[in-house]
Amino acid sequence: MEQRGDVGGQWLYDPRTDGGDPLGATAPVKVHSSVYASVRLISPRECMGFSDFQFVPRPGRDARHREVLLYLRDFCAAFGLADAVRLNTRVVRVAMAPREAGGGGGSAGYSDVKWLVRSVRVDPDGSEEGSPTEEVFDAVVVANGHYSQPRLPSIEGMEVWPRRQLHSHSYRVPDPFRDEAVVVVCCGESGLDIATELCGVAQGGQPRGQLLANHAGIRLHPPVDRLREDGTVAFADGSLAVADTIIYGTGYTYSIPFLDTAGLVPPLLPVTALVLMLTTLRCTSRHCRLRVRSHNSEPSSTSSNTACHGTMAHRNIPGVP
Repeated sequence: MEQRGDVGGQWLYDPRTDGGDPLGATAPVKVHSSVYASVRLISPRECMGFSDFQFVPRPGRDARHREVLLYLRDFCAAFGLADAVRLNTRVVRVAMAPREAGGGGGSAGYSDVKWLVRSVRVDPDGSEEGSPTEEVFDAVVVANGHYSQPRLPSIEGMEVWPRRQLHSHSYRVPDPFRDEAVVVVCCGESGLDIATELCGVAQGGQPRGQLLANHAGIRLHPPVDRLREDGTVAFADGSLAVADTIIYGTGYTYSIPFLDTAGLVPPLLPVTALVLMLTTLRCTSRHCRLRVRSHNSEPSSTSSNTACHGTMAHRNIPGVP
């Protein structure tokens, strides 16, 4: 079951954002994909494909997000998976189905457990239509990923700071930040990408490490101490900065609000099960005889970064590893 109108998961780029909740503080978020328009893979495409269904070789090693989407579409078509996917279907609850009378009692074994899945059809805009449907299955695999629900830091004054705050989940393109002073909190992969991209339109973008020396007007700050009601940002070393926007690149947290295991499944088991399932699929696919020699993927291009002027960032936030 897939709530979007196509396969691809995170790689199905969605220009929409959670406009009413740019921090993504409410779970679950309304927009699933966190991919921004300029995303490229940090791993070579040679490491991303299945052993018997590789990406088409192209110049450069960092594929754009659309190339991954087209690869997944081709994979579904090649192995006949499209007919097994129920699109525009949102799962709202998964729980153990009631045991049948005389079907074995006690908690010694759970091999006979079945799962009740409640789902509802959704429109392209995400609104639900019709009444929920309930079905019973022998097993359920949760594969909804963990790059959708933002993980936010705990910084004094976040609730009273008067200017724009958003998580990188709600970032798509740099244009809305033109001529602004932007603080990028944390310089992980997303923070580095976004800060570098902002160099061309904002008063500055903030990369990390030795790259700082190559960007004029960029200031690397220590952790944020607090945010003030007058719009200033106070850092741990006592310095202050006035910013128009704060973007939190502080990562994501697991969110499976629809899953009710009644204590049967430990919190981390769905993650382990997902890894094992992916390993099994990878091994099984080697024996598939169906092959596709080429994919309709678009070639990736190389872009250059422009100089940055004045955006600030810092690397470590209390409470966020």
